This record gives sequence, structure tokens and C-alpha cells, in this order.
Amino acid sequence: MSGFLGGAYLWVKAAHIVFVIFWMAGLFMLPRYLVHHQEGLADPAEPPRWIRREALLRRMILTPAMVVVWVLGLALAANVGLFDGGAGLGWLHAKLLVVVLLSGYHGWAVGYARKLAAGRPTLTPKQLRLANELPALAALAAVVLAVVKPF
Repeated sequence: MSGFLGGAYLWVKAAHIVFVIFWMAGLFMLPRYLVHHQEGLADPAEPPRWIRREALLRRMILTPAMVVVWVLGLALAANVGLFDGGAGLGWLHAKLLVVVLLSGYHGWAVGYARKLAAGRPTLTPKQLRLANELPALAALAAVVLAVVKPF
């Protein structure tokens, strides 16, 4: 592959995929944690455990993985000419939009975890379970866009 990454392209791409997997795993777990946390609010011993678990997940997996995904993803996008006005990269623009939306979801989930930690839930467990499906749909869209490159 040409571009400024040269021979490192495949290594950067592999690392990007690995960190996408870490980030997505965290995005699949956090809403589950939020459901259990919210359902455990009645028991005074439960919330501190969930607050600790959610904080560890955010600090150790979610946020670091998201940062690495963005850095490596932008390097890969620059390598294929996204910022040079490369033609035929509509799929990449769409994928970038999916990642922006996932980042927004990440921010929402972190914010909701903080609301729960303060004892102020605003959603029902059913709504949280539905929100748990959003990262799967986004992952499906991103993979199809990256592999099939439909436009």
C-alpha cells in the first residue's frame, strides 16, 4: 500500500482493528452494567460496586481504546487520501459518520453512568436494554462500509 504509512500500513490497520474490538466490547458491556446498576439501586450495597466497575471499564478499556481508534483511523484515512479530496471515498465518509455517532453514544453512556452514580436515573431498564443494541448496529454498518465499500 502506498501513502505516508508505507510498509507500516498493515500494522496500523491491524492495530486499528484490535482497538476497535476493545472499544466495541466496552460499548457492549457498559449498558449492561448500567442496567444492573440501576436495578440494584434498591440495595444500598450494590451501587458502589457498579460505580467502581463502570469507572474501571471506562478508564481501562473504553476511553483509551476510543482514543487509539480515532488516532489510527485518522492516520489510515489520511493514508488513502481522505484529506486530499480523494474520489470514490463516500464509504469512508459514511464510516467516519458512524464512528462519530459511536463516539457520541460513548459520551452518552459515560454521562448516564455518572447520573446513576449520583442516584439520578432517567431511563427504564428496558430503555437501557434497547440502547445496548445500538453499538451492534453501528458495528454492522461500519464493517459493511469498510469491507464492501458500497459507494
